[in-house]
Amino acid sequence: MLMFFMNTFCYAQHVYQRTLKLMGSRFDISVVANSQQEGDTYIDLAVNEISRIEKLISSWDANSQTSEIIKNAGIQPVEVDDELFQLIKRALKISDLTNGAFDISYASMDKIWKFDGSMTEMPSAEAIKQSVAKVGYKNIILNEADHSVFLKNKGMKIGFGAIGKGYAADKAKALLMNKGVTAGIINASGDLNAWGTQPDGKDWMVAIVNPLNKGKVFSWLPVHNSAVVTSGNYEKYVSFNNTLYTHIIDPRTGYPSTGILSVSIFTANAELADALATSVFVMGVDVGLDFVNQLKGVECIIVDKDNKLITSKNINLKQTQ
Repeated sequence: MLMFFMNTFCYAQHVYQRTLKLMGSRFDISVVANSQQEGDTYIDLAVNEISRIEKLISSWDANSQTSEIIKNAGIQPVEVDDELFQLIKRALKISDLTNGAFDISYASMDKIWKFDGSMTEMPSAEAIKQSVAKVGYKNIILNEADHSVFLKNKGMKIGFGAIGKGYAADKAKALLMNKGVTAGIINASGDLNAWGTQPDGKDWMVAIVNPLNKGKVFSWLPVHNSAVVTSGNYEKYVSFNNTLYTHIIDPRTGYPSTGILSVSIFTANAELADALATSVFVMGVDVGLDFVNQLKGVECIIVDKDNKLITSKNINLKQTQ
């Protein structure tokens, strides 16, 4: 969970904000503008852009290009727009980088874990193994010549749940900057991309929230024309044999992630931050932290299962009391 802070004193420009549901999630869109009318116009542009992206990547819309790819799994390649092709291409690069901890073919996974309180025992090892039998990003075949995408195996699916909202935030930000909006924040349920400063010239500030007590803030951090994405697992989990299994599942093994309550990633764009936050969850504290420390321009804050804050090497937290 991310919160952001803004001053509301009287300046020539003001922050105009709207909260609405897009892509099945809460979006908070804030822009700095000269009037309510100008602010509303800019926010409408952002909403239209996010809705456009949702139509492109939605697997719920039977007419989307993503749905067409899924319908033709194991049958034939599907030609898609360059935008979708490039998004999938970048996703596969992240899969390579993370050794499959991030994988858009996770959507092929059988839903054998339930986090609604109905599970009374762990699934069997065999059931867990079978649940990911159709998952595997190396079976997503891209053809640069005709911009086609082919899922090699019948029953394979792709989904953009771990990258789509970040991508939408990036695209909305880019559009607004192109239209001359000097500052704002696109916050897609914790996938946040900010640019410019508040009307008083001060930085936008984001809070790292205590996962076990949302009213308590660990620390406030400035955001300079960059993205922050927080993934949290503290509301959807099951517990067996004194181990907390959370709803982010390792697509390579079928087992839920353990050991982490939340991950916040700081980097240039929300799409990458979104994917890396999921990846670090899957990798765990030690491997995830080591991974981030090897990436240029990426930092992270992890809250582990004991509610302890762990940071990558270049973050200097000023903790609140």
